[in-house]
Amino acid sequence: MIATLAEIQKFLNDFHQKVEVFDIFFLDDREKNLKSIPELELVPGARKQVVQSLTVDDYSEGPIKNLLNKWGDLWVFGKDIKGQEVYIKIAYGVPNGRAICISFHLAEYPMKYPYKKKGGNDEQ
Repeated sequence: MIATLAEIQKFLNDFHQKVEVFDIFFLDDREKNLKSIPELELVPGARKQVVQSLTVDDYSEGPIKNLLNKWGDLWVFGKDIKGQEVYIKIAYGVPNGRAICISFHLAEYPMKYPYKKKGGNDEQ
């Protein structure tokens, strides 16, 4: 399902505000998430900065119904970091708790960006 620009912007506004108040939890129990950090040469705290910099242009897909837990719908974004496409899957999380980043790793396939402006460069 592809969300409207207004839906994406509302989610991002709410998500960014939640991260500012409650912080964000990165699921690092998956090998591909852990492996990508040194591959991307990210310093501590850099993932949070990347997630907080997400915009409508970075949107790929969602909301996707989350059937595994109560973190809310899943949203997928992509970001160019040092010339490599990074797949980022986030969820709002439970009320009054941290936001969740389920995936933060090198993209395993080319991603689609329905609202990305052509010719932009968002490299970190």
